[in-house]
Amino acid sequence: MNIGQASAASGVSAKMLRYYESIGLIPRAGRTEAGYRVYKDRDVNTLRFIRRARDLGLPIERIRLLVGLWRDRERSSADVKRIAEEHVAELEAKILELTAMRDTLQELADACRGDHRPECPILRDLEGGGGRGPGRRQVDPHQCASSPAA
Repeated sequence: MNIGQASAASGVSAKMLRYYESIGLIPRAGRTEAGYRVYKDRDVNTLRFIRRARDLGLPIERIRLLVGLWRDRERSSADVKRIAEEHVAELEAKILELTAMRDTLQELADACRGDHRPECPILRDLEGGGGRGPGRRQVDPHQCASSPAA
């Protein structure tokens, strides 16, 4: 099949397919006399594998390892599990970081009255750099109230 057909069958864009070829994640496709790439069913299966791994957020180097293990019928499933567990640990850390960022931003939004006054703890925090990274901050809910309500 040609690149468009392989792309449609695998769910991987033609651009990404060419990229995966260029970095050696999939073997270089054969060529017709006219120079068009020709892909086999095995290539499409590999592309589907890669697509699913990318959908799970795995980085290219881990996908490269997994493709190698997938092709190796003598592999140990422990090797595959180790790669998956490393990625799960990284996802858990990212979830904690995103949760802390969300909580901080929500606290800042809750502390802002959102009225006609120019004072805003959100902008003040951004201006000051926060000083604590993405983690939670204690926000004074009265920070916005620099002047009495009109």
